[in-house]
Amino acid sequence: MDRIEGYVSHIIYRNAENGYTVFELGGEREITCVGTFPTLDEGELLDLQGEYAQHSVYGPQFKVQNWRTVSPDDAAGMERYLGSGAVRGVGASLAARIVKRFGRDTFRIIEEEPERLAEVKGISERKAMDIAAQVEEKKEMRNAMIYLQGYGISNALAVRIYQTYGDRLYRILEENPYRLADDIDGVGFKRADELAARIGIHVDSEFRIRSGILYALQQAASEGHIYLPQPVLVQRASELLNLQGEAVEDQIPNLAMDKRLVLKMIDEMPCCYASGYYYAELSCAKMLAELNGKLLDTEEGEWDVLEKAVLQKIEKIQDREGLQLDALQKKAVFESVRNTIFILTGGPGTGKTTTINMMIHYFAAEGMDMMLAAPTGRAAKRMTEATGYEARTIHRMLELSGIVPEEGRRASFERNEENPLETDVIIVDEMSMVDIHLFQSLLKAVSPGTRLILVGDSNQLPSVGPGQVLHDLIESGAFPVVRLEKIFRQAEESDIVVNAHRIHRGEEIRLDNKSRDFFFLERNSVPVIYKHMVQLIREKLPPYVKASPYEIQVLTPMRKGNLGVETLNGILQACLNPADASKKETRIGETLFREGDKVMQIKNNYQLEWEILSRFQIPVDRGVGIFNGDMGVIREINEYAQTVVVEYDECRRVTYGFSQMDEVELAYAITIHKSQGSEYPAVILPLLGGPRMLMNRNLLYTAVTRARGCVTILGSKQVVCQMIENASEAKRYTSLDRRIKELKGEF
Repeated sequence: MDRIEGYVSHIIYRNAENGYTVFELGGEREITCVGTFPTLDEGELLDLQGEYAQHSVYGPQFKVQNWRTVSPDDAAGMERYLGSGAVRGVGASLAARIVKRFGRDTFRIIEEEPERLAEVKGISERKAMDIAAQVEEKKEMRNAMIYLQGYGISNALAVRIYQTYGDRLYRILEENPYRLADDIDGVGFKRADELAARIGIHVDSEFRIRSGILYALQQAASEGHIYLPQPVLVQRASELLNLQGEAVEDQIPNLAMDKRLVLKMIDEMPCCYASGYYYAELSCAKMLAELNGKLLDTEEGEWDVLEKAVLQKIEKIQDREGLQLDALQKKAVFESVRNTIFILTGGPGTGKTTTINMMIHYFAAEGMDMMLAAPTGRAAKRMTEATGYEARTIHRMLELSGIVPEEGRRASFERNEENPLETDVIIVDEMSMVDIHLFQSLLKAVSPGTRLILVGDSNQLPSVGPGQVLHDLIESGAFPVVRLEKIFRQAEESDIVVNAHRIHRGEEIRLDNKSRDFFFLERNSVPVIYKHMVQLIREKLPPYVKASPYEIQVLTPMRKGNLGVETLNGILQACLNPADASKKETRIGETLFREGDKVMQIKNNYQLEWEILSRFQIPVDRGVGIFNGDMGVIREINEYAQTVVVEYDECRRVTYGFSQMDEVELAYAITIHKSQGSEYPAVILPLLGGPRMLMNRNLLYTAVTRARGCVTILGSKQVVCQMIENASEAKRYTSLDRRIKELKGEF
């Protein structure tokens, strides 16, 4: 490791958020340095350790790994630092007067006798104390950085810790370092636990056990659970903490008393909720109870008259618009007219879109205002194309503010109980994708009397986020539900639709390749599957489905393994977007990103700013929020500024810092779960075995229904048959249906 010393002569680039800085260091010779610094000002004297490197574009650089500031011990150095702008209100001329007055004793005077600065012309007593306070603040921060680095904490994380706690950090780290997991983004239990071990916190510390229990519940939420049965939670937390179950059980009542956890009995089993999730379900149940009701209530005997009047209007619209509905679809329209909350469900080809279109025409004829929404941009776009009416994402309909509340760090919306949506009817499609938090935000913005129509396929995989809202709403029995099951003639011509329903019923599907849109290629060698997958994407499928290779999606049940997301993305990137001198690339963590790569956002980020540029590169629209499952293309990589520009649907461009790229991954291949709500011209499914819990009927059904024009399975017929036979699904612990029934007095 090399070592150099010098003055910061010029700061070229600085990212205030993560401290990444590019600057010129003056000394015996000037050199460009790059590294992470919590605070840095021109004129500072630094002692740096690191390595020299040759950048392909910017030439020689010194990559800083360790550093410390050095107090200048000569008058010239002190004058340079004070006059650099590091201290507000002190310019070059005032710095010269200070150093002329105190010489090499300047820094000692500032630290020990700051009132003496008033001896210099132009400095009042108040200004003298302000100068001393600034110098002291920087000194405190640097001391804190050195202290945190001693525990192996990176500069970027140390900056966030100091900004959060200030000089309280010493006491917090020595008493309860697990607070970092609660207070600071990016610090989970595991990182806090590593830090605690270095500091010397005992493994059986109450702080550690409580934090571990909450972390186990947080991990369960990432799997979709709202709660865990207490024995399951104790087992998970015990394994995480490497402690006996009794030690974990002892702390659960304490967390409940602190209101960090809620204990409830479900089927005579004690169950544990993180408080936020319990109250999210309870809040939804209460709001649904307030909204639920019949808008066209009738006396006994008047039902037939009312239904006849509605059906007559439906017949007129059918004749005018050329829509044909069967009896069940007409019943669905009638229930949507009659009730404030209505649920429409059904598989592919059963006429959900036709039914929605009839509802829209009916309400429009009645002079009602409507809003259409879906959980993702792709689903909203499909809804717009299918209905001819503008549909937006739920986030945009609720007017995402970009402000994240501290508690729970959930999205904040402009539309809420105090500023509800001004409309008569709200229709939400792809409800199986909606998690408990988004549903709660939606209900807050719905006024009593507004019709809320929820549409989705209850046989799809549940939401990526916690909860299974559509399933629980149907299971509660509290709301009118119409389930469409008949496959219409036009849909019957598609083997995608026919096979999807056969899969759902557990029936064998035909894999004889006599179909026009459903193909099976028996391939029992992984390298052969790779070869044919690339060939299909590059050559065969694009002209067949009239789409670009980037629109064709590989879906796989798993992340790991030869046919998992991680391996497939590396292979497909090399074949579909190979290295080229004209394309910049960079390795961030374990992933190589290259300009032109297909990528996906893998977590909700409500504060990421996006903009849409005109052809002249002038912003014409701006907003905030990029969400789990959004897909885009890398347009630019700037290693000097350490930024990556990704363009998402609707030409929304987002600039990520390198430190934010852990929210993005390659998306040539994605998991079937991540494909929810999306539709692709063609889908390729590599299926050659995997964990039984993933290779099930529900997963195959979801994958097949993501294709609009063509499904191609590469792999083993035996594996496909085993997936159809495997009706087991991962149990998801949710209780919205129970909360609804409790309010109805059924428990």
